[in-house]
Amino acid sequence: MKIKSYLPIFSLLFGAFVWGIIWYPYRLMAQAGVSGIYSSFYVFILTLAIAVPYFFMTKKKISIWSKDFWMLSFIAGYTNISYVLAVIDGEVVRVMLLFYLSPVWTIFLSHFMLNENTQKKHYIAAMISFFGALIMLWQQDYLIYFDSKSDWLALSSGIGFATTNVMTRKYQHMTINQKALAIWLGVILVATICIMFDKDTMPKLDFFNPLDAMIAIVIALCLFFSTLFVQFGVTKIKAVEASSFFLFEIVVASISSYLLAGETISINEWLGGTMIILGVILTAQN
Repeated sequence: MKIKSYLPIFSLLFGAFVWGIIWYPYRLMAQAGVSGIYSSFYVFILTLAIAVPYFFMTKKKISIWSKDFWMLSFIAGYTNISYVLAVIDGEVVRVMLLFYLSPVWTIFLSHFMLNENTQKKHYIAAMISFFGALIMLWQQDYLIYFDSKSDWLALSSGIGFATTNVMTRKYQHMTINQKALAIWLGVILVATICIMFDKDTMPKLDFFNPLDAMIAIVIALCLFFSTLFVQFGVTKIKAVEASSFFLFEIVVASISSYLLAGETISINEWLGGTMIILGVILTAQN
């Protein structure tokens, strides 16, 4: 198989790596007094600033005046914001596993929105993942126990991620650049809406502080490249199959959360997480 045929896979793995480690610089910014909403607002403005010269170099016009563009923009914006808030406040691996129920939602969305072939094994995989989530969320005296707001944010972010991926594949009339721009603008839009209802004073990110500036710029660069790569990969690979490659994010998150935050995983999270991963792998099998 030629290297070119592997490019969509490499693109998805790169995106998974970025989102598996990016929780840490966001936490550093939160510790410095810049919440997830404000840091997302700052960082994606930087990302957009980096993208402007790129768009000029490609010399391709990008239209933003369509319903599809803004639907993708809003859903992707919510997905990013909710994910960042979840990994800042919650246990990283727990958040990732709840987030990766997204293939369950992808199965149904791709069937109804893309008319992709949905087989019996896909529904079996969805049930395996669902029961895995029940095991993760089970506690004595509770069938389902969400121990924090981050659990709800992770779950809803996974639904948003599945919807974003299906829409990316459905909107073949949109270029990769258009889809990437929709995502960046969407995060800024959703962050702005959240800020409008925030009673706290907007923090100022001190760009004269080398560490703060470096963290913000590194995140922006990573998001710029990962967004383009993921949009390319998801456009080329079926939505259901693409889900398996994003599992690499859990591996990265597990290692990084242990090394950087000293987080551990409970027995029920191990068992439930294993079932979720098995469900995703089964979903992606040809």
